[in-house]
Amino acid sequence: MLHLREIAKTTDRTEGFPFALPTIRSLDRLVLTAPVTFLIGANATGKSSLLEALAIASNRVVVGGTDLKRDPSLDAIRPLAKALKLTWSKRTARGFFLRAEDFFNFARRNRELSDELQGYADKHADDPRVKGYLLGQKSRLTERYGDLGAVSHGESFLRVFQSRIVPQGLYLLDEPEAALSPHSQLAFLLQLRDAVAAGSQFLIATHSPIIASYPDAQILEFSPEGIRPVAYDDLEGVSVYRHFLRNPKQYLDRLFRD
Repeated sequence: MLHLREIAKTTDRTEGFPFALPTIRSLDRLVLTAPVTFLIGANATGKSSLLEALAIASNRVVVGGTDLKRDPSLDAIRPLAKALKLTWSKRTARGFFLRAEDFFNFARRNRELSDELQGYADKHADDPRVKGYLLGQKSRLTERYGDLGAVSHGESFLRVFQSRIVPQGLYLLDEPEAALSPHSQLAFLLQLRDAVAAGSQFLIATHSPIIASYPDAQILEFSPEGIRPVAYDDLEGVSVYRHFLRNPKQYLDRLFRD
């Protein structure tokens, strides 16, 4: 389902970050055409900046990070967020914004909280009611997210992602592949399929050809020429991976020779 249908910029400002970025400077409006939209391009082309501005403008919850209204790292993005006009078919308050660094912070804090609860329970071993309450809180944390200290980053990400997804939501993800092996990226695509079937919409900034292969997704390429729709097979990153994997030795011999 398409909750968010169109993103328009309402200012002609072209100076200062992020307005001076070619993609942001040339942005007029983006029409979203699929439940899954990928933002593809090199670093510093504006993918994350636009995604962060969308998170602020749509008032998303942040998983694992500082609340958007209080996050100082987003101060430079706030003017762009104010300049975005969002057109909805069905506005939803469900969903979240997740950056790779926020996930790692979230996993670390949950491990620390689990350890703290266990420590407090041990200190109150002579009070069964207090100890039972503390261990119950730890158990509920583990039931929801699993033991994030006992599994890989990829497994942790998939558990957190699955536990926080609800139907009919709008989800903004910035480079989820940072926590995922190739095998975990395939598992992530299955979770994505199930969430879309439940009426959710995703905008995902990614460098991963595996994640970007999601069927029938809209792909928007960010480049110095602006933002344009592109087919999966025409992505430069896909072409590079294909050529490399066909014959890594030949590719590297040519690269090192040049």
